[in-house]
Amino acid sequence: MLMWVLRGFYGALIIGLAVMAFDLPNEGFYTRLLAFWGVLGLGALVVAADILIRTKQITTLSAVYFGLTLGLLLGYLFSEALKPFIPADARNHQLLNRGLQLLITGIFCYVVTSTLLQTKDEFRFIIPYVEFSKQIKGNRPLALDTSVIIDGRIADICDTRIIDSKMIVPRFVLQELQGIADSSDKLKRNRGRRGLDILKRMQGNNRIELQIHEANLPELRDVHRVDERLVVFAKVLGARVVTNDFNLNKIAQLQGVEVINLNEVANALKTVALPGEGLTVKLVKPGDQIGQGVGYLDDGTMVVVEGGRNSINQDVAIVVTSVLQTPAGRMIFGRVDNRPPGSGSSGELPRYQGPSPT
Repeated sequence: MLMWVLRGFYGALIIGLAVMAFDLPNEGFYTRLLAFWGVLGLGALVVAADILIRTKQITTLSAVYFGLTLGLLLGYLFSEALKPFIPADARNHQLLNRGLQLLITGIFCYVVTSTLLQTKDEFRFIIPYVEFSKQIKGNRPLALDTSVIIDGRIADICDTRIIDSKMIVPRFVLQELQGIADSSDKLKRNRGRRGLDILKRMQGNNRIELQIHEANLPELRDVHRVDERLVVFAKVLGARVVTNDFNLNKIAQLQGVEVINLNEVANALKTVALPGEGLTVKLVKPGDQIGQGVGYLDDGTMVVVEGGRNSINQDVAIVVTSVLQTPAGRMIFGRVDNRPPGSGSSGELPRYQGPSPT
């Protein structure tokens, strides 16, 4: 809305200047008409370029503005320095002097602007190329990788409003997702499309800030693998990587980049069962050892029950004997509770209902 207000004021200014150009004294009608349409056309061209070029980079704009300013200054100074060396006859020729000055200024503007555009990422010690580090309040931004987007749980976490950090998806991660979605393999294609659907869902969530970053960083020029590029990208931006990939987790830690592994987050949120506590679980299959039965809690935690093989497809009351935490998740070991109801210290064992809602 603010941009359209600015464009409205700009349009009114251009129309006013066009009317002034049409009212030029001592000029013919066609000259004044040409000036009128020239001012209007130039103003409309500027607005059209502003609307069509949606993605603007401050480094590119700074290079153009700074290059033109420096080029005009150097062109003027160089032209003044050349005047003593110009013959007197040529010096008195006003048109020749103006043309020479315009040529020199144009050359300097082109050379300086071209140089700055090609070196804008490295040439940062001259204003406006001084890099001001943004003072971020609160948590650092989160860089999402392909696996965590396809997994989809990150979108569910965002719906809980527990995340207030900005989330960044680099352009090369989005391109990898598009490549997976276009794969000839049906399974990969479905995974890629799921990842794109998750991104679209997150973009429509007004509770979070999601940015697609172009990742035009000089540090990424010689890095080609997506995982390595993501680690370097996060290191440059001071972000944390969010992933489900165990190998990417290790690579990032070796390079000093903080990682949030959603599998570890999910394991940390699972209900803690202490030895001696009672649970009621449905056994669904036999275990690896003789007499064992295996069941699962509502949050997916595997429960291995000694003496439970004869109770497959039944709800069994058990007593927890030990809990094992593994990289793949938490496992609970127990034995069938053969005590009559009310005889134990914990009383009747209720069926496990999963984590209570917050």
